[in-house]
Amino acid sequence: MVKLCVNIDHVATIREARKTYEPDPIAAAHEAELGGADGITLHIREDRRHMQDDDLALLRKNVKVPLNLEMAATDEMVAIAIATKPEMVMLVPEGRDEITTEGGLDICGDLHRLKEVIHTLHRASLRVSAFIDAETHQINAAKEAGCDVCEIHTGPYAESIENNEFSLSHEEVEKSIDRIKKSIEQVRTLGMQCNAGHGLNYHNVSRIVALDGLTELHIGHSIVSRCVFVGMRKAVIEMKEHFKEVVK
Repeated sequence: MVKLCVNIDHVATIREARKTYEPDPIAAAHEAELGGADGITLHIREDRRHMQDDDLALLRKNVKVPLNLEMAATDEMVAIAIATKPEMVMLVPEGRDEITTEGGLDICGDLHRLKEVIHTLHRASLRVSAFIDAETHQINAAKEAGCDVCEIHTGPYAESIENNEFSLSHEEVEKSIDRIKKSIEQVRTLGMQCNAGHGLNYHNVSRIVALDGLTELHIGHSIVSRCVFVGMRKAVIEMKEHFKEVVK
């Protein structure tokens, strides 16, 4: 079965709205684990808008499932990753003005530098993933750069559903699914692990989790939104039920 990695960034977003100590992302991670999360994801941004360095240190110390650190490919973040040693580092694009990550990492446009960054992370025995769009040239570049894992950006798929009255079978949705399916096949053929994420929720996840070749789905905002009403543990349990419902 596809694994679920829960992104807890937006628990910290609520905390930082008041610059206080609650809600606690570490407690949220613990509840997510109890709900069956197979991994915990956090994104340390340059502006520290939600997760903080202390959060990462405490998660590294307390989380029992694999920890995935999303980060920009900067010297500062490479040093933090090497010091913290999460199970996986995911390189993502980052803009100060964006609300959330907008589009995949342009590996083609920064191949030489990213090769060096990934080499440095590999020398520290860190597994490296890249968050990329479902595009052939970016997947090829990820392989050339030395990535162990590709996470396929599912945002366009999620948007195609929202744009078509939440239909799961509209023509535009099918085109998005086909692009993702072909990307998964390419990633696997090149010998890399394939994950997916962004914009996935309780309504649209079924079409993605049914695709062959995926190892993990990374989901955050939808689960945190749900946990406001039912609690983190139950929110994760409910999401994993959607994974089990798919018969391949």
